[in-house]
Amino acid sequence: ATHFYRTSRLAEGATLAEVTDEIRRAFGLGMRIVPMSNDPVTTVVHLAADNSVVSFQEYFVKLRHDVAVKGIELRGIESAAFIDPSLITDADVVVIAPSNPIVSIGPIRALHGVDRMLTARRESVVAISPIVGGAALKGPADRMLVELGHEPSVVGVARLYAPIASALVIDPVDAHLAAAVEAEGMRAVVTPSIMSSPEVSNELARRTLAAAGVNC
Repeated sequence: ATHFYRTSRLAEGATLAEVTDEIRRAFGLGMRIVPMSNDPVTTVVHLAADNSVVSFQEYFVKLRHDVAVKGIELRGIESAAFIDPSLITDADVVVIAPSNPIVSIGPIRALHGVDRMLTARRESVVAISPIVGGAALKGPADRMLVELGHEPSVVGVARLYAPIASALVIDPVDAHLAAAVEAEGMRAVVTPSIMSSPEVSNELARRTLAAAGVNC
C-alpha cells in the first residue's frame, strides 16, 4: 500500500522526501526519515547465468534473490544529488546500519560527495556488520558479496568500510576475527549485534555510539 501511495503522490508532483515524510507521519513515527535523494535512481541487476538485466525488485521478489549476479548498475546515479549534506556534516555521529553493503548502503555512497563527507569525519562514523558468522541474517548480502568478489565475513565488510568509518561493530561469534578487522584499519567493537530483545538492542545502540565517543 505504501508503494501505491508513493507512486500516486510522485505522479501528482510531490517529491520523494515529501512522500516519505507523509508516510512517516501516517505511521506516527517521531524521528525524521529522508530518502537518499529526490532524484530517481534505479538499481538493476546483471545476472550471471544468461547476461540478462533485471530490476532489483524482480531479482529480489520474483527470482527470490536465488540466482547468481555478476554486476550491479545504478541508473541515474551520476545526475542524482544527495538529499541534504548537512545530515552528514552536522550529525554528532553517523551510524552505518547492518544492511547490504552493495545494494542498500552502496547506492548512498555512490552519490556525489557522500564518501568524501564521510571520510572527512571518519572518526565519528561507525558501521555495524550485516554479516554474522559468515552469513547474512536476512537477504542475499553474503552471496552477493561472494559473487561480486568480496569476502563474506566481518573482514570483508571492514575492507569495504575502512575508508569511511573508524569502527566496526561485530558480534561475539566473530570475536576471533577482531584482529583481522583491525588489520584492515578499523577498530573492532565486539558486542551482541542480533537484536533479539529490547535489552540487546539498547546495548548495541549504546556500544555503537560509545565507539564514536558519545556516552549515553
